[in-house]
Amino acid sequence: MTTAPSPTRSEVEPTNALDRFFEISKRGSTIGTEIRGGLVTFVTMAYIVILNPIILSGSADVAGNTLDFSAVGAATALTAGVMTILFGLITRLPFGFAAGLGINAFVAFSVVGQVTWPEAMALVMINGLVIVLLAATGLRKMIFDAVPFQLKIAITVGIGLFIAFIGFVNSGFVTSTGSASPPVGLGVGGSVATVPTVLFIVTLILTGILVARKVKGGLLIGLVSGTVLAVIVEAIWHLGAASDDNAGGWGLTVPTLTGAPFGLPDLSLIGAVDFGFDFSKVSLVAIVMIVFTLVFSNFFDAMGTMTGLAKEADLANENGDFPRIKSALVVEGVGAIIGGGTSSSSSTVFIESGAGIGEGARTGFANLITGGMFLLAMFLTPLTSIVPTEIAAAALVIVGAMMMAQIKYIDLTEFSVLLPVFLTVTVMPLTYSIANGIGAGFVSWVLVQAFSGKARRISPLLWIVAAGFVIFFARGPIEALFGVA
Repeated sequence: MTTAPSPTRSEVEPTNALDRFFEISKRGSTIGTEIRGGLVTFVTMAYIVILNPIILSGSADVAGNTLDFSAVGAATALTAGVMTILFGLITRLPFGFAAGLGINAFVAFSVVGQVTWPEAMALVMINGLVIVLLAATGLRKMIFDAVPFQLKIAITVGIGLFIAFIGFVNSGFVTSTGSASPPVGLGVGGSVATVPTVLFIVTLILTGILVARKVKGGLLIGLVSGTVLAVIVEAIWHLGAASDDNAGGWGLTVPTLTGAPFGLPDLSLIGAVDFGFDFSKVSLVAIVMIVFTLVFSNFFDAMGTMTGLAKEADLANENGDFPRIKSALVVEGVGAIIGGGTSSSSSTVFIESGAGIGEGARTGFANLITGGMFLLAMFLTPLTSIVPTEIAAAALVIVGAMMMAQIKYIDLTEFSVLLPVFLTVTVMPLTYSIANGIGAGFVSWVLVQAFSGKARRISPLLWIVAAGFVIFFARGPIEALFGVA
């Protein structure tokens, strides 16, 4: 007696309307798996509710004004929740949204030195409008289609190393030495010398074992276990926050349960945007260069991240395309508009979503969980703060390792391919920028291929994009040439 073959993913019949809408069964997932994946994504992204206010509220604008910490935190959680849910409903993809670290740092440390905070957020919104226009007209997709397969895979691998490097730095496992050579080192003075870093290692090993043994919920179990252990350790030893006088403390979040677990959010920054730029204080050239930099960072950071995540979720085809890609690119641009409108900086797809994907999330239903947790975080900031970055960092390293495995799909025997791939993969973590890595890969691909007799391989659009990245990399001298401060 023969047994009927098991149905393939595409042949599985949906069990209800929810399943049919999100294609849960079709993608080989379950509601339970999606819930776990959404929770894991939130846990690994939750730090942004604290880190974004630290970055944005720590800089005074050209008029000497600063943003309120709690208001930025509330706006960050609100925007992340709304955009994550919106993206999940429209694209049915498990990619979480929150304030982009590269863009918010650029805004805080460069832009507001030339304009006010409301004007800076207006520029973020303009950047979003440009992104939406490029996506809606199909130009963004055309540019992305011009990217060679090898570079798309390299972007995935580079993002994996970037995620892992963020995890190592956030955990204190890799630190700055304060000298030119070597610029970074292991822990404190070349040793793992702090309890939070030790807990990172314990969580990393525990989570790694669970994942290796294919335990369902391995990532989430590892994160929860590490957090519980961190709370116990803090209750016993009272390590406190790290500072110049307390090098052994927690890097960003102290895992304590003291104080009220909830409070009403401060949403006063919503709508605090000013498009009436004072051109007597800032030149038009400066405004154009700011928008240019924002667009380039937003454009390629998001596309590279989404490609890498889609590949990790096994939702991308051999060309790197994934379901509803045009809608995804449009919604991502909307994230910049909403992020600017709430003064939380551009909201974009987060590479930490790979943690939820590693847990098994494959559909936008996971986003409903992640987004709902962010909306809840507006009222439960103390609970959001419990998970220390050292524990969340362990999940990032695990996911980085998973994404690095994609390198096996690239044939590196040809040096004209090897060099651009190498630059893409290494420049991302070393410069802490996805856009820089992609730019280095694009420019080197065009030049090496062209001057090694393979110019016909290069799409005309890739030439244009590479030229744009040359301008992007040289924006400092260009600004100086035009007298921009």
